[in-house]
Amino acid sequence: MSSESDKSQHATGGDFRPTNVHKLIFYLASATSLILYFHRYTWNIIRPELAREYGFSNTELEQIFTFFNLPYALGQIPGGVVCDYFGARFFLSSLIGGWSVSLILFALGGSFVTFCIARLIFGAAQAGAYPSLSSLSRRWFPPTYRTTMQGFVASFAGRAGGAFAPVIMATVLMSYFGFDWRMALVIMASIGLILAFVFFVFYRNNPEEDPRVNEAEKELFREENRSQASQSKVISFKQALKNRSLQIMVFAQVANAGADIAYTSVLGSFLLSKGITMGKMGILASFPLIGGAVGGLVGGYLNDYLIKKTGNRKWARRIVGSSGKALATICLFFAISQPTALSISCGLLVVKFFSDWSQPTVWGTCSDLGGRHSGTVFSMVNMSGNVGAILVPVLLLGPLLDHFATTRIVNGVSETVTNYSPMFIVVGVLYMVTSICWLFVDASKPIDPGQSVVKE
Repeated sequence: MSSESDKSQHATGGDFRPTNVHKLIFYLASATSLILYFHRYTWNIIRPELAREYGFSNTELEQIFTFFNLPYALGQIPGGVVCDYFGARFFLSSLIGGWSVSLILFALGGSFVTFCIARLIFGAAQAGAYPSLSSLSRRWFPPTYRTTMQGFVASFAGRAGGAFAPVIMATVLMSYFGFDWRMALVIMASIGLILAFVFFVFYRNNPEEDPRVNEAEKELFREENRSQASQSKVISFKQALKNRSLQIMVFAQVANAGADIAYTSVLGSFLLSKGITMGKMGILASFPLIGGAVGGLVGGYLNDYLIKKTGNRKWARRIVGSSGKALATICLFFAISQPTALSISCGLLVVKFFSDWSQPTVWGTCSDLGGRHSGTVFSMVNMSGNVGAILVPVLLLGPLLDHFATTRIVNGVSETVTNYSPMFIVVGVLYMVTSICWLFVDASKPIDPGQSVVKE
C-alpha cells in the first residue's frame, strides 16, 4: 500500500516522470500540416494539365486557383473563434475529411464552373486548419520550446508535404504508374480521409481532459494557463485591432502570402516552360518546398535560442522575421537568373529556406499576442494573408503572365511562350515589404493587458 507521502507525490507530479501525450499531439499536428500542404500543392500538377486538356488561359487558371483563396480567407476568423471556443478535436477532424472529399469532387469535375466550385469547397474546409493548429500548439506545446515545435509543424511538416506532392503525384503516380491526374488526385485524397479518422480517435482538446496525461505532464502547461485563466473564451476584435503589432502583422502577411502564391500556383508551369518532362518537373518542383521545410525548422530553433540567450522577446522575433525575408529577396534574383531548370530549382530552394525561417515567428508572435486566443489571433493574420493570395494572382500574376506571353509557330503548331521574370520581380518586392514590417512588431506587448507573456 502506498504511503500518504507517495500519494501526495503522485498527485503533484513529484519525482514521477511526465507522460508524453503532448508528443503524440505534436505528431498528429505535424501530420495534419503535412497533409494540408500535400493536398494544396497538387495544384502545381493540375494547372498545366488543365491548360493542356481544356485550353484555359493563365488568367482563367488563376481564377480557378483563386476560388480556393476566397473562402479560405473568409473562413479564417470564424474557424479560429470556433476552435478557441469548442476545441479542435471534432472541428479539425471534420475539416481534414472535408477538404479531402473536395479533392475527389475536383477530380470528378469537367468544366470551368465545376472546378471553381470544388476549389471553393476545398478553401472553405482548409480555412480553419492552421488557426486550429495554432490553438492546439498553445494548449499542448510546452512554452519553453513551443516555437521550435511550431516551426516543425508550421514550416517543416507543411513544406515537406508540399515538397512530396509533386513527387508523389507527377513522378510516381502519373509518370511511373501511368495514372491520369484525376485518379492520382483521388489516391492522394484517400490519405486525408484516413488522417481525419486517426486525429479524431487520438486527439483531446487539452491536457486537463485527457486521461492519458499524468499530473507531472499537466504541470508543463499550468503556469501559463493560470496566467491566462481570467481571459474570456471569445476575444474582443475591437481590442485586438487596436494592437499596433497585430496591425503591422496583418499588413505584412498580405505581402508575404501574395509572394508565396508563385510557388503554390505557377511553379509547375514555370518549370515545364524550361523544356523538362512532367516526371522531372515533379522532382524539381519539390526543391523550394524542401528548402522551406528546413528553413522553418531552423527558424523555430533560432526563435527559442535567441529568446533564451538574450531574454528579449521583442528583438528575437524581429531579427528572425526580418532577416529571413531580406536574405530571400537577395537570393531570389540570383536564382531566377540561372540557365537551367535544375539550377533554378536549387536557387529557389535557398530562397525558400530563408523566406520560411520567418514562418515560426508568425506562429510564435500570434501565441505571444493572443494567449488563449492565439487561434483567433492567428486566424486574423492568416485571413489578411489570403487577401494577398486573392489579389496578387487575380490582379497581378495572371494578367502579368498573359501580357508577357507571346505566340509563335513551331513546325506548323502554335505555341505560347511566357516570360516569368516580371512575376519574380513582384515576389521580390513583396518579400522586402514583409522584411521591413517585421522591424516594427513587438511580441512583448500582448493584446490583453492583463496577460503576462511567459518567460523562457
